[in-house]
Amino acid sequence: MPSRMMKYLALSLLGLLIGGGAWAHAQTEDRFPRITERTQSWVDRGYYSGCSVWIAKDGATIYQKSFGNHTAETEVFIASAGKWLASAMILAVVEDGKLSLDDEVVKWLPEFQGDPKGKATLRQLFSHTSGYPPYQPKNLPKDNYQTTAESVAHLLPLPPNAEPGKQFNYGGLAMQVAGRMAEVVTGKDCETLFQEKIAKPLGMTKTRYTPVDPAHAPMLAGSAISTLNDYTKFLTMIAQGGVFQGKRILSEKSILEMQADQVGTATVKPNEFVERTRGAKHQGVYGLGMWREEIDEKGVVSLMSSPSWAGTYPWIDRRTGICGLIMAHVDVNSESVKREKFSGFWTSPVLAMLVREQLDTSREPQK
Repeated sequence: MPSRMMKYLALSLLGLLIGGGAWAHAQTEDRFPRITERTQSWVDRGYYSGCSVWIAKDGATIYQKSFGNHTAETEVFIASAGKWLASAMILAVVEDGKLSLDDEVVKWLPEFQGDPKGKATLRQLFSHTSGYPPYQPKNLPKDNYQTTAESVAHLLPLPPNAEPGKQFNYGGLAMQVAGRMAEVVTGKDCETLFQEKIAKPLGMTKTRYTPVDPAHAPMLAGSAISTLNDYTKFLTMIAQGGVFQGKRILSEKSILEMQADQVGTATVKPNEFVERTRGAKHQGVYGLGMWREEIDEKGVVSLMSSPSWAGTYPWIDRRTGICGLIMAHVDVNSESVKREKFSGFWTSPVLAMLVREQLDTSREPQK
């Protein structure tokens, strides 16, 4: 009888633990009903076949939910959300002492000798202030997401848009040149560098730079693939000042450089992302591979992100202690996407504000 009673108690305890876990998960799903409603509406309207959302506060997950045909392990082409990953890789090479953010392109790529584009620095290449064309002009030659070496060859004949440091012009072509600089000084390709410096130390086993289709080769600024479970590790590391699970991935100095104003006095066009999305008109809209959506009174970034046209949107909100991510890729064949000209780049950032509003209304009244 005692042994049967012990078995009964053990099974009862196991049931409570399992039930308690399921109850806790349900509670986290219900904590942000407006997030659930808004995200589900995007799937219902046919903008996405599926997506996943994760929200953490002060390092602890408080909401995670998948919609449509997605799970937390669904692999997604994250487009410009990969710029943040690429900047981390470049900064890791800088930490090794092989590059400096103030190195001019011509120092490592002599083919730029005598070319004004050769005066752009690594810092400017990753902050969209290099003066380079943001994208390869149509058929000059056609932009097929070249290797970094091919990108350099295709970029060389193109005239600059501006002198280095004079204009902020969001795009991705200059990042290919930065990637080529890293390859030259290390003797390794960018994918190898990313895996060694960022992905493997973080345990991001399904994140990589890969062709978006058989006709394209990887592009640093826009052809990464990842999962919700992978990218959340990267976000957590950034939020924790370069440390993940007690292991330092990037130095605090690198994190500060990434998040600092890298635009300087460069001209920012009206209605650029930060102004259009947040109504903010501050000058320092960009760091290295990430947007500075909001800054505090001292100019320190308080809301940072790396939105993509396809819908993936990672963000860190220092004001609330929130890290958030929607992992999504727009269904370009959807009739509703075409008809309504849906863009995840402009739409997904609403989630950061919905989380803030929910947290504000959830606070207990001051006593």
